[in-house]
Amino acid sequence: MTCKFYLHKNKGKKAINGHPWIFSSDIAGYDGEYTNGDIVEIYTSEEAFIGKGYINDVSQIALRIMTRDINEEINKEFFRKRLRTAWDYRQKVVDTSSCRFIFGEADFLPGMIIDKFEDVYVIQSLALGIDKYKQIITDILVEEYNARGVYERSDASVRLKEGMELKKGFLTEPFDTMVTIVENGVKFHVDIENGQKTGFFLDQKENRRAIHKLCKDAEVLDVFTHTGSFALNAGIAGAKHVTGLDISEHAVDFCRKNAELNNLQDKVEFVCGDAFEVMKNWAYEGKKYDVVIVDPPAFTKARDTIKNAKKGYKKINFRGLKMVKNQGYFVSASCSHFMSPELFHEAIAEAARDAGVMLRQVEFKTQAPDHPILWNDEESYYLKFYIFQVLTKEQ
Repeated sequence: MTCKFYLHKNKGKKAINGHPWIFSSDIAGYDGEYTNGDIVEIYTSEEAFIGKGYINDVSQIALRIMTRDINEEINKEFFRKRLRTAWDYRQKVVDTSSCRFIFGEADFLPGMIIDKFEDVYVIQSLALGIDKYKQIITDILVEEYNARGVYERSDASVRLKEGMELKKGFLTEPFDTMVTIVENGVKFHVDIENGQKTGFFLDQKENRRAIHKLCKDAEVLDVFTHTGSFALNAGIAGAKHVTGLDISEHAVDFCRKNAELNNLQDKVEFVCGDAFEVMKNWAYEGKKYDVVIVDPPAFTKARDTIKNAKKGYKKINFRGLKMVKNQGYFVSASCSHFMSPELFHEAIAEAARDAGVMLRQVEFKTQAPDHPILWNDEESYYLKFYIFQVLTKEQ
């Protein structure tokens, strides 16, 4: 018999309204026996059915809902339907040559990430319950989505909170883990084995395309360049010269290989250094650019560090704004869910005030639609992306 979990009275309202998570503090008790990772049934205190999902009492997120249909079985057919629904959606809204195939809770597969790089798929399993189904999902990718190979990158530290070990490796027969993709006309080497997360950040694809119109014949600075994605998009768009800056020597070496792949090594250069210090020194030297792009890693991954993170965003945006020519363009992004749109707006506004410039907003965007934002799940909304024109106050 399936174990049944019951919530405290007036608890779990978000879950009742569509959010897939139920926290351990919401649970009043259960009836039956379970092993962590099992599929269980979830009910309100009045015994109204909410959904079926998997249990992990080691995690603060004790229950993650997989289906709201009490009769739906969690088996291969279930995953086949979920993947088909996700794929049909992406075929409508994005270029699927390389894309995020499954975005966890927003695709109703909580804890599961799948990125597609041409005919290679990377799976990231972030929760115990979904981990049990990796092989089933891998089989479906091979059988129905022409997967040449599937690789696991379940090495995110969040797994430790689930009582799970970090792991990565092949889920199919071994294959070359260096993959080449094309995005907006730019070729990229993707290291799915050793690159960050699944090897490449696909969520900014459309934002990178948005800078093309700004970069023709421009001097461009791309800060926190990582794999050189914004820098190389600027180069392909016809920039006069592009400088990419990153603190990681490994990242910079990889960027240079990507530049050579696109025959852009003569116009796109990469510099290794600490962004805060290098930009401070370059601003002191009077360096100015037509376009400055600031796309840092998340400065906060928890609510209790938001205050310091806001200071970091303000500081790096101030540095960037000081280096934009009058009537030039400034691009700023935040990939932290905990940095709300309101806080990010405040940080940029304060940076502009301190830099003595006015901002004219050109565009506000968020993550690409293959990273869908589910309004019942606020955690699915994380990326904020602005393009501004920078004007002196004497305009």
